[in-house]
Amino acid sequence: MLTGTTTSDDEPPTAADTADTGAPTAPTVLTAPFASSPRGARFARRLAVRWMEDRGYPPESDASGAVALVVGELTANAVRHGHVPGHGCRIRLGLDEGAGLVRIEVCDAAAAKRPPATLPPTCPDGESGRGLLLVDVLAVRWGWTPRRPVGKTVWAEVPTEPAS
Repeated sequence: MLTGTTTSDDEPPTAADTADTGAPTAPTVLTAPFASSPRGARFARRLAVRWMEDRGYPPESDASGAVALVVGELTANAVRHGHVPGHGCRIRLGLDEGAGLVRIEVCDAAAAKRPPATLPPTCPDGESGRGLLLVDVLAVRWGWTPRRPVGKTVWAEVPTEPAS
């Protein structure tokens, strides 16, 4: 189970976010909205890389790279397949250091457009169709759940350590 505080970049640190010194510490969980647009998806990916770096995983690390790829794919899918006019999307990142996992959740408003139950076959020369294959390879597990009152959440759990 992931624990920690929920914060976004525009919220000031709370008492739960500060150490005994009073200096801000990196929250274990981040929740942030992003626009249902390619620019919004790019923002979410960059936010994830910065969040990972704040937790000690530099952008060039395998863990940060895997999280960036999965966030990029899930947010791009939310923008492309989950866009509902007037509704944005939301990303939630959670670090469970004990389990060595980062849980990524991407919410959109399109409940009827669900990820496929099985990965679609890809054409080696095709220009698309490999995104969920990447998620499947990089994540320990992934799936989706309905979101109330509307939409869905697609989630993936990415290891912070290489598989042994």
